[in-house]
Amino acid sequence: MRGIPRLRRSFWDNGSTHSGGAVTDSIDVKTNWLDPQTLNDVRGQVPLVYVDAVPVRVNDMGEVTHVGMLLRQAPDGSISRTVVSGRVLLGERIREAILRHLEKDLGPLALPRVPLEPAPFTVVEYFPDPSISGFHDPRHHAVSLAYVVPVSGDCQPTQQALDLGWFTPTQATSEQMVKEMTSGHDRLVRLALASVGQLP
Repeated sequence: MRGIPRLRRSFWDNGSTHSGGAVTDSIDVKTNWLDPQTLNDVRGQVPLVYVDAVPVRVNDMGEVTHVGMLLRQAPDGSISRTVVSGRVLLGERIREAILRHLEKDLGPLALPRVPLEPAPFTVVEYFPDPSISGFHDPRHHAVSLAYVVPVSGDCQPTQQALDLGWFTPTQATSEQMVKEMTSGHDRLVRLALASVGQLP
């Protein structure tokens, strides 16, 4: 996309690489989760804070060449493509949440490069009513900070993901891919690619 300055390689290198294994910061994810009943109560009263991470592969010039998208099965049995997404825990820094969800979904050897002070390329709001913002989550109102995250390691889908596919920017924004994505993630991918000057 013309008119958008190309991000230099140093942008991706402004921080440490997560080299595998558990996130080394001090958050105890076993004690910071809400129990199901409390979570349902909270969802009905206040917005939740989320992070969305769009994993990408970059070339030696720092240009995005591929976008990673997970294939997931929803509780209703439907299957769709999504980016990495999840809640921020109480007392957890945003960077810690990004690393935790990337490890959870892409495996411990993904080697994401997240700056020490990550800045989102956009902030989106998910609503139970899809007509409000175009970003949809039937469970609750959530405010999500979205990031483009280069990964250089071996990615293996874990948890509830059925598969992980890597797509060129053209493939990731194609009509066929849009049909496979839900919750507004097709728009999120387009915004992500535009933010790094690679929207076809």
